Amino acid sequence: MRKLYVFDTTLRDGEQSLGITLNIQEKLEISQQLVKLGVDIIEAGFPASSPGDFDAVRQIAREIKGVTICGLTRAVPKDIDTCYEAIREAEQPRIHTGLALSPIHRQHKLGVSVEQGIQMAVEAVKYAKKYVSDVEFYSEDAFRTEPEVLARVLEGVIEAGATVVNIPDTVGYATPWEYGELIEWIMKNVRNIDRVIVSVHCHNDLGMATANSLAGIKAGAAQVEGTINGIGERAGNTALEEVIMAIYTRPARFGVTPTINYREIARTSRLVAKITGVPVPAHKAIVGDNAFSHASGIHQDGVLKERTTYEIIHPETVGIPQNRIILTARSGRHALRHRLEELGFAVDNEVLNKVYEKFLRLADQKQEIFDEDLYALMGEKNGANRTQVALKSFSVSTAGPSRAMATVELETGEGAVSDAACGNGPVDAVFKAIDRLLECAVTLEDYSLKSVSKGKDAMGDATVKVRTEDGRLFVGRGLSTDVIEASAKAYLNALAKVKSQLAAVR
Repeated sequence: MRKLYVFDTTLRDGEQSLGITLNIQEKLEISQQLVKLGVDIIEAGFPASSPGDFDAVRQIAREIKGVTICGLTRAVPKDIDTCYEAIREAEQPRIHTGLALSPIHRQHKLGVSVEQGIQMAVEAVKYAKKYVSDVEFYSEDAFRTEPEVLARVLEGVIEAGATVVNIPDTVGYATPWEYGELIEWIMKNVRNIDRVIVSVHCHNDLGMATANSLAGIKAGAAQVEGTINGIGERAGNTALEEVIMAIYTRPARFGVTPTINYREIARTSRLVAKITGVPVPAHKAIVGDNAFSHASGIHQDGVLKERTTYEIIHPETVGIPQNRIILTARSGRHALRHRLEELGFAVDNEVLNKVYEKFLRLADQKQEIFDEDLYALMGEKNGANRTQVALKSFSVSTAGPSRAMATVELETGEGAVSDAACGNGPVDAVFKAIDRLLECAVTLEDYSLKSVSKGKDAMGDATVKVRTEDGRLFVGRGLSTDVIEASAKAYLNALAKVKSQLAAVR
């Protein structure tokens, strides 16, 4: 299969849409994770746009190894000079230069003729080639450019030394069949196209960026450009995780293979969402909270019997520990039994039928049934006669952003117990104190915190996922206007479930 080069522009096309500027450390953290993910090219920014962007690109070029570091420029010598200064210390530097030659851009933005535009493009590539051997040319708004004009400019920049030619659908106007036809036309009609890598760069204004990119790849493109979580101008860019997993799932349809560490996809998505402050929608393909959740009773029954009935991708493939069965009024007996057994209850058919009737009555009144509800249905308020434990009090003192000490007091079935621990921040210290008190051997898999209301006194909703030594995953949630208390309750909730499970086994 052909190699597919993955070009990530989260830090350039993605960041410029945020309304904020990421600092250098944030950009370095994202860059380091992109290397772990296995992307081939990181477009670190637009160095000529601001001193801050210049500094960030230069720092990334200095520190990030094992990947091509690219900077964007206009087809202007001064931009190219600045870009080279920013990226020249990279192991593998690339200059990405170009301009728009579509009629609307020629007339209204640049005010140039076709001949003038082609000359500017060729001269820009020649100028960039003096600095680096790897030069990518972008023909902005390529989809709305006359094919004959596009062919002429591509032939010119290839002769000038371009190594990659980028065919952007800058405004997301294309449909998949049209964009695929354009790439196929270029592959057949640009006489020297075999000397370069053809790249696709699609926007999502009509919701077709991923489909258009895949159509372009199928037609012969060997590089795909996009962002993590699809962030970007207006409606966003191609979501790289969607393209990558579409190819992973249907490799024979595309004839390419990316060199990607698939298990880093979810981690990369979470990091970008956290740093940029752009949340991932629950229904987002591949990385959304609901991507591997099953709420319909028919779906739950099928997936519990054989995962491939309703899962074309295993969640573990992208770094998500397991799928999620959501108990609602649409859930069937199979899903209810499955969750009860996870909580440590052994139920025969007779008991299950009785509990299921109660479950349906409760589910008609609630949107979702949680573990605490199931304990109550089974006659155990929050699992009380299995493991009685509650947060009684806590205190935290800090000495700088990364040093903290927490004292935690828990109420158990045998009375109050307390202990203290130090940690890397207040939440970590609280978690370690709870570990000492409950003596549970678990690994913290995930921790998240979000607001569930508005205002300064908004409720914090903390979610914690822990994994036991035998590989089982337990989820805990906690609510409080104090985010540390919410975190402590969530962690305690998860460990209480672990101890309840251990008690059931014994």
